[in-house]
Amino acid sequence: MREDTCVVAPTIRNPEFAREYVENARQHGHADRLHVVLVTEDFCDTGAMRAMLEDLEVAGRVFDGAARERWFDDHGLSEYADLVPAKSHAQTSFGLLYLWANDFEYGVFLDDDTRPHPDFDFFGGHYANLARETTVERRGSDTAWVNVLDGVADLYPRGYPYGAMGETTERDRAAPTRVVASQGLWTDVPDLDAVRILADGDLAGQSTVRLERSDYGDPLFDVVPGNYTTVCSMNLAFRREVVPAFYQLPMDDNPWGVGRFDDIWSGVLLKRVCDALDRQVLTGTPLCVHEKAPRSTFGDLRAEAPALELNEHLWQIVDDTPVPASPDAPESERFRQAYRALADALGDPPELEHADFLPYVAEHMNRWLDCLAALDRRRVPADD
Repeated sequence: MREDTCVVAPTIRNPEFAREYVENARQHGHADRLHVVLVTEDFCDTGAMRAMLEDLEVAGRVFDGAARERWFDDHGLSEYADLVPAKSHAQTSFGLLYLWANDFEYGVFLDDDTRPHPDFDFFGGHYANLARETTVERRGSDTAWVNVLDGVADLYPRGYPYGAMGETTERDRAAPTRVVASQGLWTDVPDLDAVRILADGDLAGQSTVRLERSDYGDPLFDVVPGNYTTVCSMNLAFRREVVPAFYQLPMDDNPWGVGRFDDIWSGVLLKRVCDALDRQVLTGTPLCVHEKAPRSTFGDLRAEAPALELNEHLWQIVDDTPVPASPDAPESERFRQAYRALADALGDPPELEHADFLPYVAEHMNRWLDCLAALDRRRVPADD
């Protein structure tokens, strides 16, 4: 089996987490498909990370800040290096560029405070979801938002709009046309925002609640068109064609100090594109174990607060935007066209607190598409 899956993980604290994922993959016969990309910083021990990948006998690369800069220079893309924010979880976007440049068929995002749940063939579960053609549960609600933790400990996950809470969920079943992304959920520490963690009485960035495998049952589901859900990149697999519409938005390293909405908003945008193109994102299994390290809840609140009002409205802007479907275009081009339309819509936001952050995001989205186009041109030989 060739290396067809680029596994992208930002890490500064615990690169050793990758061992359990590779061991799970080897146990279930997938290790030869993996190419692991660790995205880290200049102050980290990249030599030890490379030695770990060699010890695991798995293909991969390690990119600190200097290595990322060289990569952009080597590919003639220096003008786009700022698309990958400094010291931010959104550096996963670099992994998307690496995937695109190297023609991987699949991508997987992992966080370094997780490990595969022992009950699951982790990568096999994602591959199965992406190939699924048989019926799956579909969920929708009267607020147009679906809670991935519906029925699980009465929680709402990070990024879920406050105005969409109290929803009534409806369920049916349908067969997907083409699944392009697979989001696994998590046991142990739930993925909550700072406001909810504070309300829970926890000051260490976690929660007093812990989730078990038995809390979920069989959670795999699709979200009906016109409805949205939170997307967390700690346990996420996707097909190559979504990369043009899956830029992880520029967080932390921006004039507004906005952080922690990179995967949430990227997921909203991807869902809108998928609805327009009749593509699906499945959520549920395989589970991972989320062993979130303690940190200041107030620090997370400072990162989230500047965009809390925007989060209540961004999805409505996106939902109201006409998105071209272009049925005769190649698949990745259809994703490009749809994403460009959403970028244009965010470039003219309504009057909201820090609304000028959205044109900044839109500019980065458009330049993301330009960067991918530049990468494509480099791979086409010039005429003699």
